[in-house]
Amino acid sequence: MGNSKSGALSKDLLEDLKSNTRYTEEQLYAWYQTFMKECPSGQISREQFETIYASFFPDADPKAYAQHVFRSFDSNSDGTLDFKEYIVALHLTSSGKTIQKLEWAFALYDLDKNGTITKNEIHEIVKSIFNMISKEDQKNLPEDENTPEKRTEKIWDFFGKKENDKITEGEFIQGVMDNKNILRLIQFDEPQKVQNRLKEKKQ
Repeated sequence: MGNSKSGALSKDLLEDLKSNTRYTEEQLYAWYQTFMKECPSGQISREQFETIYASFFPDADPKAYAQHVFRSFDSNSDGTLDFKEYIVALHLTSSGKTIQKLEWAFALYDLDKNGTITKNEIHEIVKSIFNMISKEDQKNLPEDENTPEKRTEKIWDFFGKKENDKITEGEFIQGVMDNKNILRLIQFDEPQKVQNRLKEKKQ
């Protein structure tokens, strides 16, 4: 999307990101240097994003999930992310406020961006999440959620929806706020690993 071309990180963008994320000026400068080194144009393509994501999860198949994450942050659907979108993506998926995270989670599940979520859309994302979980860890999941189909059913039942119903953003956020257990079911709970790997790469 944006306008960050190569060069220094602008003061306005720096202040914007500092106030909207938990990152320090030092962290943002370090990430900006790395971002511009890997993406001199100031834009990151979906393919580059997938490659970066894959390096975070060498033991899994994160391609489908990475595509969905990319889509949810490509706010103007131009097929690229700029530095701001990239940092906001990192922040929201790891340390954002609950409401912000849920708005993002809704966007992640709303595949066709029509403002509602269907059971099929939930199944699609849940499948991509399962690709990120090692076979070993899948064995330790509770019996009623150890396949994408079972987890989708569990989520859908939680919202009390019939097979062909839809969930609005308001229902989605309220439902999760009312029962934090559902949050565990709808998200991939290892974004912290992404952050830790990023820090390792920067050192």
